[in-house]
Amino acid sequence: MTRPPITGDQRFVKSINRNVLLRLLLDEPAQSRAGLAERSGLTKSTVSLLVKELIDEGWLAEDGVAVTGSLGRRPTPLHIDGRGLALIGADIGIDSIRVVSTSLQGQVIESMAVPLRDRAPDIACHQMVELVTAESARVTRAGARLLGVGVGLPGAVDTAHGVIEFAPNLGWRNVEVGQRLARELRAGGLAQVPVYCQNEADLAAIGETAFGSRPIDDPLVYVSCSVGVGAGIVLNGALFTGATGAAGEIGHTILHVDGLPCSCGRRGCAEAYVGLKAVAQAAGMLRHGEVDRAGLAAELAKPRAHRTRNAFVAAGDALGVLLQNVWTTFNPKAIVLGGEAVTLGGGHFLDAAVERLARFGGDAGIAPPAIRVAKYGDLATAVGGAAFALHALLRPVGHDSGALRIRPA
Repeated sequence: MTRPPITGDQRFVKSINRNVLLRLLLDEPAQSRAGLAERSGLTKSTVSLLVKELIDEGWLAEDGVAVTGSLGRRPTPLHIDGRGLALIGADIGIDSIRVVSTSLQGQVIESMAVPLRDRAPDIACHQMVELVTAESARVTRAGARLLGVGVGLPGAVDTAHGVIEFAPNLGWRNVEVGQRLARELRAGGLAQVPVYCQNEADLAAIGETAFGSRPIDDPLVYVSCSVGVGAGIVLNGALFTGATGAAGEIGHTILHVDGLPCSCGRRGCAEAYVGLKAVAQAAGMLRHGEVDRAGLAAELAKPRAHRTRNAFVAAGDALGVLLQNVWTTFNPKAIVLGGEAVTLGGGHFLDAAVERLARFGGDAGIAPPAIRVAKYGDLATAVGGAAFALHALLRPVGHDSGALRIRPA
């Protein structure tokens, strides 16, 4: 008896093959169908059928015919198009929420930043979904189809259970964020859109690799220097998140035994020396426990604001020590620095960190990894959320993408 075709398996294989072609073109644009067949190992006929489908769906477009100097039909270069497709990223910070929409190549279409109404989990999640829903409506009105949403959170996310284990600067501990967001997404009409939730530095790291220059620096470590200090680690094209999602919490590694108190309850953590609250405290710009960002910026603009500059230099020097530990632990090709301390402190903060790291390298006779500033600045996490939505969509079904997939239905 002839067995009927196993359509589920066929759809699965087709999905994998489509995603392989899209990832190849994201990494190396302007490949021809023949080039894609050679790189992917798929037959030319399979590639032609999939490319036609992807063009019809708006993922790909054809360039002009390439001149090769040879006779016969010349290969037609392909590139990611996506003018009718969009991604959304959101960043729930300590004091604000940022939301962006982007193209498939990482161009920011629209961005917004609004103050956080309240740090209570229900209120913060509700406000974030309100903003994402509004941005989704704008994307739809512009004639684009929303492919997915990525949400960054300032704490360790247990992706297996949908729980933020610890976000000390929000005051969250063991908060069940998955179900909260699922309820809000249903109410906001986004039940059919894939939504992913992960630590903010992890998403920023994915944004640097997905939307950054080629070839990709891998391994790569993104270090977020804001009120909190954390890291996102990309290894072999995927996030390294650890057993429970807490990998990269470098702000709570110890720089000084029995040192300054930290928000987590320990003493001597890196965050107590590198974080923006530590800078504000040293500069006299901590008001009722909150960072006076406008005051820090205004002081730095003054020629004789030695106290504020010295505060950023001291924090940068401590960051250099932390970067040395990151370097020797992960041996990355590149370390990317982002966050409010980088934006506000500029050269005072960054130069001190790079100089300290260079001295460590000189002592050991080893060149340190490349250090660069985040491509998207203060939007790094929000854009990283959009990048992660694409990253997850282009991985095979069942692939462990390293983030919590919110399922509203």
